[in-house]
Amino acid sequence: MDTIPYTFEEREDTGLYNAKFGIWLFLASEVMLFGALFSAYILMRVGAVYWPVGSETLNVPLGAINTVVLITSSVTMLLSWAALKQNNFGKFRLMLGLTILCALAFMCIKSVEYSAKFSHGIFPKENTYYAIYFTLTGLHALHIVGGIIVLVYLWGPGAKMWKTNPIQFTNRLEVVGLYWHFVDLVWIFLFPVLYLL
Repeated sequence: MDTIPYTFEEREDTGLYNAKFGIWLFLASEVMLFGALFSAYILMRVGAVYWPVGSETLNVPLGAINTVVLITSSVTMLLSWAALKQNNFGKFRLMLGLTILCALAFMCIKSVEYSAKFSHGIFPKENTYYAIYFTLTGLHALHIVGGIIVLVYLWGPGAKMWKTNPIQFTNRLEVVGLYWHFVDLVWIFLFPVLYLL
C-alpha cells in the first residue's frame, strides 16, 4: 500500500506547503459558516420589534473572563510553536499544556453559564435571541472541543513524531495553531455581539 508522501516545501503557485494551504481552505469554509450565522443574527435583530440587550440576560463578567482565557490560549499556542522552531521541546510541552488548560477553563466557564440558563428554565426554544445565542456559542464550543482533542493528541502520543520528523511535527502544530487562532477570533466577535450589544 503506497502512502502519500508528506511535503514541507512551499508550492510555487501558493507560496504555502500543502497542509497550510489545506487549513486555509478549511478556514475559508468556516468563515462562510460563521458568517452565515452572524448574518442571520443581524437580519433577525434588525427585523425584531424588541430585542433583549445581552448584558440584561447574559453573564458579562463570565464572558469577559472567557475572552481573556481564549486570548491567553492564543498566546501560549504561538509560544508553543515558537519553542519548536527553537528546538526547545520542554518549553513546547509547557506552552501547549497551558493552551489545553485554558481551553478546558473556557469550557468549564461556558458550562457554568449554560447550567445557570438551564436551571432557570431558559432553553433555545425560549425565544429567537436564545436560539441564536445557543446556536452560535454551542457551535463555537464544539470547535473548542475538537481543538482540545487535537491539542491533547499533539501534547501526548503525537509528540513522538518530534524525534523522528521534527519539521513535519512543527508544521502540524502550526496548522493546528491557525485553527486555534480562528476559533479564538470567532469568540472575539461573539462576545461583544451577544453579550454587550
